[in-house]
Amino acid sequence: MTDKTISPKNTIDETLPTPLYHQIYVLIREKIFSGAYENGSLIPTENELEKMFDVSRITVKRALDELAAEGLVTRQRGRGTTITFSNPVSHSSANMDGLMEDLISIVKETTVEIIEFDYVKASPQAMDALKLDPSSIVQKAIRVRKKDNTPFSYVITHLPEEIGRSFSTDELKNEPILALIERSGKSISRARQTVTATLADGTTAPALAVNIGSPLLKVSRIVYDDQDIPVEYIIIYYRPDLYQLNLELSRVKGEKSNFWSTEQK
Repeated sequence: MTDKTISPKNTIDETLPTPLYHQIYVLIREKIFSGAYENGSLIPTENELEKMFDVSRITVKRALDELAAEGLVTRQRGRGTTITFSNPVSHSSANMDGLMEDLISIVKETTVEIIEFDYVKASPQAMDALKLDPSSIVQKAIRVRKKDNTPFSYVITHLPEEIGRSFSTDELKNEPILALIERSGKSISRARQTVTATLADGTTAPALAVNIGSPLLKVSRIVYDDQDIPVEYIIIYYRPDLYQLNLELSRVKGEKSNFWSTEQK
């Protein structure tokens, strides 16, 4: 059954410098990303979209071609345009227990490819994050995690050598790295995380199957044990169309408070 949730003509503006086909493309893409159009459902036909937006068939076709080029839809003559986008993998917790649960869930839903697994001299960034001596060796691993054979994260981890040597490449491929760290005898207590935007480069772009210059979500995290010693330095590059970060917020207690807190009480 065709979903007709797009509002009619007033959803695009001919006075804007943005081409009409791109306005239509953006509107449909937002419906897809928001879940209004679910994976496997049909969107309105070209003829229906022409009438909705009062545009030519060429304009509609170009908008749908843009969606198809991004892998968000597939187009088949006689069968219409079908959504082929799945909901992003989501991380939604604000504490370590929740993070462990989310990572275990991600492991179950995804596959991982090990790109690099070696013991190397710590880089300046890893040395600083893990509070190591200049001559220290770390386990460095690079992985690409995939969902439905589509890459959504490029992961670089650095671990102190004694922790890294407690597990094998195969174990890293099949188990959450935090679980492997705890199995080595470390009790994880907290993490410090930074989330920024960045652009795909010559390394991350092909690994994540995007164009160079495409926007990525970059997460840098230092994980600490219950002695407040750093046990992991990790950098993750996510495709924002396939992964999202959700944060639980609680209103700070107090009369007429306008502030929010991420702490879970």
